[in-house]
Amino acid sequence: MIKKETLDFLKELAQNNNRDWFIANKARHDQARENVIEFAAAVIKEVAKTDRDINTDVDPKKCVLRIYRDVRFSPDKTPYKKNFGITIPRQHPNGSRGSEYYIQIEPGNSFIAGGYWMPEGNHLKAIRQEIDYNAQELKDIVDAPEFAELFGNFRDQEKLKTNPRDYAADNENIELLKLKSFVAWRKLTDSEVQKKDIVAKTVSLCSHIYPLNVFLNNAIV
Repeated sequence: MIKKETLDFLKELAQNNNRDWFIANKARHDQARENVIEFAAAVIKEVAKTDRDINTDVDPKKCVLRIYRDVRFSPDKTPYKKNFGITIPRQHPNGSRGSEYYIQIEPGNSFIAGGYWMPEGNHLKAIRQEIDYNAQELKDIVDAPEFAELFGNFRDQEKLKTNPRDYAADNENIELLKLKSFVAWRKLTDSEVQKKDIVAKTVSLCSHIYPLNVFLNNAIV
């Protein structure tokens, strides 16, 4: 589970996002990060029992993103993130990017997500082609009552304002084809992430995202 001390550290960091405060509280950061690494390790171990494309040999430390922000091209120059992010990548041919699971730990803004966020051009084209050829499989996943109850309307995410190239406006699946990302996500409360069953709950949510990840991964193979 995520400790109260981890959330407290992140709350205070959000209010004191500067180098002097962070250096003075570096030990607290290290303890909080270790808590998140332990949580990530437990989730990876259990998710891999359902999703055979998860590499169980992956170092959970490498799955927890660094808290330092890249401010080179951002107008926001605060040096630290207000959260710990966990990526659980799935193995893909040639080591290419693809579908994955993502968990964010942030006071008031924790969530779990999966799918493929903002695919690169050739992957986006391949996914749209798969939707055009095999839309019913995707609709059976994202329109299933339990999936919709857990993650909301899959179509309600960023999409093109116009029709994608090579697809007509009267295509029966045009709203799916307009999507720029293919993500399912669910918010987690501070209370939920601190409970002992949070690993089991996270793994359960991942198991419901798993068919979506398989569909997307098959599209880009």
